[in-house]
Amino acid sequence: MRNIDERTITEAVTRSFEGCADPRLRTILSALARHLHDFAREVRLTEEEWMRGIRFLTETGQKCSEVRQEFILLSDVLGLSMLTIAMNHAKPPGATEATVFGPFYVPDAPECADGADIARGAPGEPLDVDVRVLSEEGRPVPHARVDVWQADDDGLYDVQVDALGQQRRARATLRADGDGRLRFRTIVPVAYPIPTDGPVGELLGASGRHPWRPAHIHFMIEAPGCQKLVTHLFLDGDRYLDSDAVFGVRSSLVVRLERPASGVPSLHHDFVLAREVAA
Repeated sequence: MRNIDERTITEAVTRSFEGCADPRLRTILSALARHLHDFAREVRLTEEEWMRGIRFLTETGQKCSEVRQEFILLSDVLGLSMLTIAMNHAKPPGATEATVFGPFYVPDAPECADGADIARGAPGEPLDVDVRVLSEEGRPVPHARVDVWQADDDGLYDVQVDALGQQRRARATLRADGDGRLRFRTIVPVAYPIPTDGPVGELLGASGRHPWRPAHIHFMIEAPGCQKLVTHLFLDGDRYLDSDAVFGVRSSLVVRLERPASGVPSLHHDFVLAREVAA
């Protein structure tokens, strides 16, 4: 591999992967090299721009912690997260659609009983949630595990407020009952900006994009015999539904709150889980 120039470098790099024992890894690395090289040639990438890109990725990694994943945020704002979900989590007609996971899920959410107030003091307008988990055939899915998390009225997740995790709020793990039904109290979600204090925020500002996400609640639902569902419910009427910073909105996931003349607003929704696909 001598006398490499800009016309021959790509073939030399892809050929270097021929000894890779993992065929899938060899395919991914070869395609990555081809597309990266084509990108650099297309934009005539300068050394200064290349070094700025290296610094950007370094700063992105440095911003990551146990409770914040800046690389997921980067993937989200570039649309790569939703592209991957669209390719890998297409649902059959009638099943609830998947959307982005987001960077603020943590596995140590408190386990709460049916009917619990999962807000746990998070600021916001109280909201009663009453949902069902159903199969594609419309039958209740009993005892599904449901993880719920959301930002508070200040647009912050608990892990942003309390990085040490000593106070989990507006976040819970619950179980549907034998009829697939689940009730809990939380707070009405509000639109909020994704974190802009890191390199991803710098990227959005430099490209003239806003950082806002429409009001939503995250749900992750798991049950035997069903595909795991990672999704949101978005509030109808939110001004950012058509310009979500992470491209995650699906019309089927937009819901309208019931607001009685007096009392607490409520949200009702049926989640439909797709059947597990045999390997």
